[in-house]
Amino acid sequence: MLKQQHQAFALLLAFADGLVISAASYAAWFMRLTARGEPVPEAWESWFKHPLILFTIPIMLFAMSMCGLYKPRRDKSLLGECGHIARASFFGTAALVVALWALGNDLIDKPVPPTWWDPAAMGAWAPDVAPARVQIPLFGIFVCVLLCAFRATFRLTLRRLRSRGWNLRHVAVVGVGRLGQITARTLSRNSWAGLSVSYFVSHHDRNTRVSCLGRPVRGGLSDLEHLLETRPVDAVYLALPQRHAGRVPDVLRLLERFAVDVRLVPDVAPRYLPSVMSVSEMEGMPVLSYRECPTLGLGGITKRGVDVLGAAFGLVLFAPLMAVIAVLVRMSGPGKVIFKQRRVGLNGETFKIYKFRTMTSVQLEAEPRWTSRDDARITPVGRVLRRTSLDELPQLFNVLQGRMSLVGPRPERPELVARFRDDWRGYMLRQHVKAGMTGWAQVNGLRGDTSLKKRLQYDLFYIRHWSVWFDIRILFMTVFRGFVHRNAH
Repeated sequence: MLKQQHQAFALLLAFADGLVISAASYAAWFMRLTARGEPVPEAWESWFKHPLILFTIPIMLFAMSMCGLYKPRRDKSLLGECGHIARASFFGTAALVVALWALGNDLIDKPVPPTWWDPAAMGAWAPDVAPARVQIPLFGIFVCVLLCAFRATFRLTLRRLRSRGWNLRHVAVVGVGRLGQITARTLSRNSWAGLSVSYFVSHHDRNTRVSCLGRPVRGGLSDLEHLLETRPVDAVYLALPQRHAGRVPDVLRLLERFAVDVRLVPDVAPRYLPSVMSVSEMEGMPVLSYRECPTLGLGGITKRGVDVLGAAFGLVLFAPLMAVIAVLVRMSGPGKVIFKQRRVGLNGETFKIYKFRTMTSVQLEAEPRWTSRDDARITPVGRVLRRTSLDELPQLFNVLQGRMSLVGPRPERPELVARFRDDWRGYMLRQHVKAGMTGWAQVNGLRGDTSLKKRLQYDLFYIRHWSVWFDIRILFMTVFRGFVHRNAH
């Protein structure tokens, strides 16, 4: 019954998406007519042919289906859904171009100058552009924006209804220990997902408890089969303690006899899961991606593109200022203008970081430490550079080299990393991404001689939630509060 309801729900959602895709198609068509000065056709069949709805609707619905946009998404993020829509819009638009080209559509094959163009006055410079080359890019933009707006409105409305007790799915939590209670509390706090805990099942064979967190404990693992037959639920959340992990295969085998969704909650602290876990398959062998670099794939290529463009733009913008700083540093005392120091970056590899020299002496100390606020080694010019973070500008060359990124955890010296990796659990997870000129910790004031624990928490939060848009947000925050800060010294 539940699967039939979901199929009907997905069908209605696809119908609504089709209407949104139609609206995007007509919006792109009217925009093309306006931009090119074309008259609105009078023939009724043109209102179906020229907006390309006979192509856009089936192609886009297929692309959205392939991107998983019609699967249950109660416990998925809204931002993630928008990312899937953007991906579907890109591939759908590309498929539309291929389909029109393969079928020889006049809109893409026959270049037609705009009606407002005067060849006699403009000579040979008349634009030779097919109408579809204007309409299709507009469609790609409109369909992505309108679908994101529709799905966001739809999801937020549905979440409000679920938080009020409508459209609920009932679940059973297997496990009454710490993990099971965390699972139940998490589901209760996120009422927008519409997942209501009906009862608990003890992770022991025989149950000795009557209730847990105000909900009944119906039995133990030996009673699970009988409970699912007499008290059916929509989903089962397995939250077995680690010492009972050996029972998981037997429980999964038992659950195969029931048409319920199954979620497995691992007994692992969140700080050890800095990136999203995923499951893949290699020749029938399931592989759980427990930890990996979050910037692999297309996202990493995009991040690198932002780094190259941003670093090149920064070098052009700050070139006069860097020249002035170089002269001032040279006049501040003996020593090189550019200070080079070994730091630890991606995958624990070391590289030489570039900075303007701000101290009278740059020898490495026997006991490496961070610079203090009133450090006597800092020159007057260096003190200004440090307070304004202008001493970091040469690191734009590190970014162009690919050793660093514009955004990421700040790199540390190998001596400090060797010390912190043993003292602070999870510290080496920072090396899963490139070190950055600025980062989530820095724009939140955690720089200089501040709490290492807090800085590590912010760095791991960045790694766990990394996206290109998160990088761009941090870059904008850096402009307003990343250069000058009271903790910069």
